[in-house]
Amino acid sequence: MTKDILKEVLNLDVSRETFDKLEHFASLFKKWSASINLVASSTRDDLWRRHVVDSAQIFKIAPGPKHWVDLGSGGGFPGVVTAILLSELGEGWVDLVESNHKKASFLRLALSETGARGTVHPIRIEDAPNKIALPDAISARALAELDRLLAYAEPWATRNPELLCALHKGRDYQSEIEKARGRWAFDLVIHQSAVETDSVVLEIARLRRAAQ
Repeated sequence: MTKDILKEVLNLDVSRETFDKLEHFASLFKKWSASINLVASSTRDDLWRRHVVDSAQIFKIAPGPKHWVDLGSGGGFPGVVTAILLSELGEGWVDLVESNHKKASFLRLALSETGARGTVHPIRIEDAPNKIALPDAISARALAELDRLLAYAEPWATRNPELLCALHKGRDYQSEIEKARGRWAFDLVIHQSAVETDSVVLEIARLRRAAQ
């Protein structure tokens, strides 16, 4: 794999050092996924495009040294990828929330061995707002329906009206948006995925309860 894939798919330039960190993370992921179910087995053979590049889309959408909270970090997508990309800037941070202790152990190792800018919190998502300082942005991928994700984000959004959410969604995203609109009001930009034709990244801002 060459670093040209990030340039070709996302028009995202990274240094050789940063790309080497991404490659090391991918190597660790393949080793650990042999014993821990980190992603669907059907997508492991296309790890770079389906997971690494797909995750890097949120950094392209919301660049800069932000403080991220990554919910349900699982195999490190997008949390570890974002943390590695932030290491090139030397600023910003990712708080990765993962309650599964085996997955949390993998995430800690991945951050440590790549020098990524992040911390792992082996806690329930519902407890995270009481333990993690106010973030600039929230990410989540393959975690839950939009309505539930917004409920997870609400405690932070209440304290930070400028909070941005970057949420990967699949082909049913329109129905999820319609359902969420019944309980939530928010500004929305839909970014077509550069990797999957039936997927998007939802950029959500100004999250608040809908008027009843």
